[in-house]
Amino acid sequence: MSSASTPSDTHLQADTHPQAADLPWWQPGEDSTLECVQVREETHDVKTFVFRADPPRRFHYQPGQFITLELDIGGESINRCYTLSSSPTRPDRVSITVKRIPGGVVSGWLHEVLRPGMQLNVLGPSGEFTYVRHASTPYLFLSAGSGITPLMSMSRALTDLSSGADIMFVHSARSPRDIIFRKELAQLASSHPTFSQAIVCENRQGEPEWPGFTGRLDAARLLHMVPDLMARQVFCCGPAPYMASVRQMLQDSGFDMQHYHEESFNFAELNAAPADEVVESVPSGCNGAGFNVHFAKMGDDLSVAPGQTVLAAALAKGMRLPASCTRGVCGTCKTRLLEGKVDMHHEGGIRQREVDQGFFLPCCSKPLSDLVVDR
Repeated sequence: MSSASTPSDTHLQADTHPQAADLPWWQPGEDSTLECVQVREETHDVKTFVFRADPPRRFHYQPGQFITLELDIGGESINRCYTLSSSPTRPDRVSITVKRIPGGVVSGWLHEVLRPGMQLNVLGPSGEFTYVRHASTPYLFLSAGSGITPLMSMSRALTDLSSGADIMFVHSARSPRDIIFRKELAQLASSHPTFSQAIVCENRQGEPEWPGFTGRLDAARLLHMVPDLMARQVFCCGPAPYMASVRQMLQDSGFDMQHYHEESFNFAELNAAPADEVVESVPSGCNGAGFNVHFAKMGDDLSVAPGQTVLAAALAKGMRLPASCTRGVCGTCKTRLLEGKVDMHHEGGIRQREVDQGFFLPCCSKPLSDLVVDR
């Protein structure tokens, strides 16, 4: 792409040094290599990893979107999705902010191994959880734990742009020492008259004099902090139980849920879900015998019904295949198609050059013929 090209979201472009401004833009379907340039400790178990493109590129994306890391850990290929905590208004770097999960293979590797100078392959950015798609104020940002990252990206973008957007940011943490971006949230509130923030901690561990709210977020406390709740666009991200609680609170309060938006992916839960929770059913009215899929390395054969994806049929049969999002977003299930044709509708989880090389995503591909898969 030539240096004269501009991103589709030109309102997110920021002025930078002329040399940087001459760089081409990052192309998600073509560019894939990031170099770690900085590691910052946010809390005792959360780190931010800052990356630049190699070769140099500038990034354009929508605040709240995520990237998929393609990692080789212990000889195993693993894909993981992480929301960008950075803002596209600062287009020369991107960052992810990762909480270390006890026993977590990827988060443990990132915290223990990833250092400046190391390179990673990535897919994206992609995703639909962003204020850009619902650009009307005022906003209420609700987050818990590491779910703060997409909302921090949105906050950084809106304040960098001096948009004047009315933002109320309510974050929930286990204790004061677990508050991610604590200083920056306070700084944004002190520097921008239309940005307000409140933090709710379950306990005061490590800071007995904690002056903020203590306990758990409930409807009464939320209405106390945000009296004009009903007039706001709500964006929510956090652990699934937290988001379920927020949804229930809002519904019980009579909130118009058309103005409620949440991060829809929880990859750990999708991976652990029973097959009947992640496999779509065969559409009613479909007739015919479907197609056969042969897995060359495993030696298994699979019958895929009309209207069914390859992954859906495999999971329904009890086969164990790598998968996360089940929507063609993350690229975890990517494999090579040796024979046959599929109808694939992905959401950024595979590059065009990979498709040209014969790869496909079983999670979002329906057979158009009998298939032979290199797995």
